[in-house]
Amino acid sequence: MHIEPGIVDGAKITLSYLTAGGVGAYALSSAWKHLKERGSASLVLGSVATTAMVFGFFQVLPHYPVGVSEVHLILGSTLFLLFGAAPAAFGLALGLLIQGVLVAPFDLPQYGMNITTLLVPLFALQYVARRTIAPRTAYVDLNYRQALGLSATYQAGIVSWVAFWAFYGEGFAGQTVSSVALFGAAYLAVIIVEPLADLAVLATAKAMRRSRNGAWLEPRLFAPA
Repeated sequence: MHIEPGIVDGAKITLSYLTAGGVGAYALSSAWKHLKERGSASLVLGSVATTAMVFGFFQVLPHYPVGVSEVHLILGSTLFLLFGAAPAAFGLALGLLIQGVLVAPFDLPQYGMNITTLLVPLFALQYVARRTIAPRTAYVDLNYRQALGLSATYQAGIVSWVAFWAFYGEGFAGQTVSSVALFGAAYLAVIIVEPLADLAVLATAKAMRRSRNGAWLEPRLFAPA
């Protein structure tokens, strides 16, 4: 989902600062709500855990350049289910930033675009979870269909934002259209695989219910809302 250097440049890149600022403000609002409901320890520990996981996802898990971007197994829905929206948002933002500083400084000018591409779908996922998962259902009791819906929401959001940045930067030239289509098709594999990863993680959590008192985990992971 990294936007390649040169796709959006010049004055056009200013839009990425605006979108990143908007989603950043929403993330801070979500963090404030998290602090009031679950305390600072939950936010700090969850953010540290998700940051380490995101950096590992980007650097360790397979990723391939396809079309206008790269295909990553980001596991955004897994982070959300385990830790909640605010820690997941901070982890995605910080993990991506650390990767840029330490490993890929050429990606830093695209940071605003990349963080928008990661976080807007995360908050869309949060909305879908609220609307589609019954209040009396703990996350460890989700089935594949429900996990698939969350994953599809997140990955479709990523593909949509990558397409937006590509068309915004390069227009609707034939090569750009085909590259975006190729990238979107490649992400179908991620949409199939990610729910399996979610269910595997949730099954492990269900078998370790003694961890349910840990402030760093999403309370709804084990208990209905």
